Amino acid sequence: MSRTEMGSRMIRLPSEPKREDPIYKPATLPPADQSNAAAFIFVHGLSDSGAALQNVADQFQEAGKLSHLHWILPSAKHNHNQNDTAWYIQHSLSPIAFARPELAPDEDEEGTAQTVSYLESLINACVESGIPANRVICGGFSQGMAMSLLLHFTSKRYSGRLGGIVALLGYLPLSDGRSRLAELRAEHGLPEKLQDPVPIFMARGKSDTLVPRWVWQMSVDGVRSFGVSDELTDIHEYEGLRHSISGGLLSDLCTWLSRSFRGRSKCRVAITKLTL
Repeated sequence: MSRTEMGSRMIRLPSEPKREDPIYKPATLPPADQSNAAAFIFVHGLSDSGAALQNVADQFQEAGKLSHLHWILPSAKHNHNQNDTAWYIQHSLSPIAFARPELAPDEDEEGTAQTVSYLESLINACVESGIPANRVICGGFSQGMAMSLLLHFTSKRYSGRLGGIVALLGYLPLSDGRSRLAELRAEHGLPEKLQDPVPIFMARGKSDTLVPRWVWQMSVDGVRSFGVSDELTDIHEYEGLRHSISGGLLSDLCTWLSRSFRGRSKCRVAITKLTL
């Protein structure tokens, strides 16, 4: 286990064989009371590592935004099937919806379950340091979005308990009409619908060819099918944005994070585009 100082406490972030340790960026102004601290576990996409998102955390901190927030940027292991770093084995997304759900390729449930377990271990570390689960936000880009949503809907320990979910330019796996997500919730002893109000920030680029429009709409519908109300979903689509993160998106995300933690930070700052 690697030890990193978090405010006045020590957080023990898990280390695993063949996995880079998470990048940790502590809060620039940690509160005296650890229960008032907050953490953002920000999960990268396919073929990347936590370093790909470090620039986002750097820009927020250099702009003096969300100074109470600790950033944790985990890295996926190398996946032999993908021949690259990946949170799970991913099939390319068809530009056209399948006429019948059974025609869609099976998804990598073993890989996604292993990743959910790893993300749970990071949340455990935050909670053990004194940060309440409802002040931990999990989010990600592309595959990171997929895993953050799966954690939210299928985790035995943290489904419906976190402070929020950030879902950027990805999709909701296991929501292709075959009811697998509902089955997993039942298998994990979770209620059919989410019972606690957890806000979700969702963003898509209108020019993103890697995540077709029908897949995005299926994902939004899938999120709502588990009882997530319109009031809890903050959905954005960005004109001209491809599979990357823009300055406008980051500004909107900053505002949402500030609101989620009931902060007073104004987020109209010169945040630049991040190409992934």
